[in-house]
Amino acid sequence: MTLFSFLAAITQRLELVSGVIVLPQRQTALVAKQAAEVDVLSNGRLRLGVGIGWNAVEYEALGEDFQTRGARIEEQIEVMRLLWTREVVSYEGKYHRIDEAGINPLPVQRPIPVWMGARADVGLRRAARVADGWFPLGPPDDRMSEAVKRLRGYIEKAGRVPESVGIEARLDVGRVSPEEWIAQTEAWRSLGATHISVNTMNAGLRSPQEHVETIARYKEVLGE
Repeated sequence: MTLFSFLAAITQRLELVSGVIVLPQRQTALVAKQAAEVDVLSNGRLRLGVGIGWNAVEYEALGEDFQTRGARIEEQIEVMRLLWTREVVSYEGKYHRIDEAGINPLPVQRPIPVWMGARADVGLRRAARVADGWFPLGPPDDRMSEAVKRLRGYIEKAGRVPESVGIEARLDVGRVSPEEWIAQTEAWRSLGATHISVNTMNAGLRSPQEHVETIARYKEVLGE
């Protein structure tokens, strides 16, 4: 959030997307407040990516319960959306209690879009129920195609329209050669991806400028 606050001040069109914040490791109202501030500073350019994480050591170090993280994140998202859309909130849940309190200022987006990272089937079901979008992790192969089909089925089962839940794919330039960039991007499009991010980590790049240049090269290769 600190980095995003800095970027909000020096950019005008760049969307700011966390991919992802391990939400159950953090205080819900604090994340809601920080996200609202970034959204205000960026004039509504924040998309909040969240997940439950996998590292029990991190949870222990932060004083949070690793075993309840799945149940807590759903309540956390509910609480954040209330805080982002109402000036005064009263809430009584299993993990949260708010008695006529709110955040100020409210964000530009009401509510801020919440996207979820998930691999396991239980995570897909959770994203289908409560998320505005999903971050898949892996290549656009047959296994991923099957996962997308399951996600869409779960979305419909939750009474939602499948097209209302976005999909942000990720292209790892450290693993995918430039000759394959177009093919992999088109494969994601055929699976219904609405966004794609270019991951430049682990690609042997030595400076921030090289990372920027690689992303620019991707755009040039696609002719966009």
